[in-house]
Amino acid sequence: MRRPKTLRPAGAEYEIHVVGDERTPLRDYYHALLRMPWWFTLASIAGIFLAANALFAAAFLLAGGVANAAPGSFADAFFFSVQTMGTIGYGAMYPASRAANLLVVAETIASLTLTALATGLVFAKFSRSTTRMLFSREVVISPMDGVPTLMLRVGNQRGNQIVDAQFKMTVVRNERTAEGHTFYRMLDLKLMRDHVLSLSRSWSLLHRIDPASPFYRQSPETIALQEVELHVMVTGTDDTTMQPVHADHRYFARQILWGRRHADILSESPNGDLILDLRPFHDTQPTVPTPDFPYPRP
Repeated sequence: MRRPKTLRPAGAEYEIHVVGDERTPLRDYYHALLRMPWWFTLASIAGIFLAANALFAAAFLLAGGVANAAPGSFADAFFFSVQTMGTIGYGAMYPASRAANLLVVAETIASLTLTALATGLVFAKFSRSTTRMLFSREVVISPMDGVPTLMLRVGNQRGNQIVDAQFKMTVVRNERTAEGHTFYRMLDLKLMRDHVLSLSRSWSLLHRIDPASPFYRQSPETIALQEVELHVMVTGTDDTTMQPVHADHRYFARQILWGRRHADILSESPNGDLILDLRPFHDTQPTVPTPDFPYPRP
C-alpha cells in the first residue's frame, strides 16, 4: 500500500495526509527541480551525469574495444566514457572496434540530449523571477475612525518596485451545514484598497469589520473554535525584469492580535524629510478599549 503523502503548511500546527494521490515522479521532476534550492538541482545534474557515465562504462566493459584501456578496468572505462560524453578526447584512449564506435555514437547522442536538458533547466531556474516579499508577523485588529479594522503589513525587501500590485485576502473557517456536516468555507475579505501603482518598502492592508465582514461580532475565542486561517496574495510586475511575480502568506487564529496596532515606521524629521524606519516592521502596540471594541481585555 502506498504511503500517504504528508503536507505541513508553513506555521501550521497540523499536518495534511494525502491518501490515494497519483504519483508521477518523472513527469513532475522538472517542476520539482525548479522549486528546489540550487544545491539540490546541481547535485541532481551531477548525479545523473555520473550515473549515465557509469552505465556506459559497464557497456564498454562488456563490448571491449577501447584502445589503451586496462583489461577489465571499470575506472578506465568510466574515464573514457566521461571523455566521450564531455567531448574531451585526450587521445590516450579511443574506440578501436565497431562495437565501441557504436557505443560512442549512442553516448554522443545521450550527451547532446542531457546537455540540452541541463542547459534549459539551469537557464529556466536562473531566469525565474522571484520576490522577497515581507509580511508582518501578526495580523492586528483595532479601531480605526471608530470602526474595528483588521490590518497587516506587506513590503518589498528589494530596492526595486512591484508595479501594479494587486492584493487579495480570504479567510477560511469551518462551519456546520444544515445537514450537520463540517464544511471549510472560504470567504473573500473586502480591502479598503486592493491595489497600488507600485509597492516598495511598506504598505498596510486594511479590512473594515462592518456587518458585511466575516469577522463581524467575532471574538478571539470564536475564531479559534472556527480554526480561522487568513490567506494573503500579492501579485504584480517586477519593474527590473518586467516579469509577473507573486507572493502569498498564511496566518492562523493565534497570529491575529485583538486590541493591538502596528508600531509606526514612518516619521518626519525636523527639516521636513520623511524617515522610514523598518526596524519595528513587526512590532505591535496595545490600543485603548472602547465600549464597542473591548480589547485588550483587562
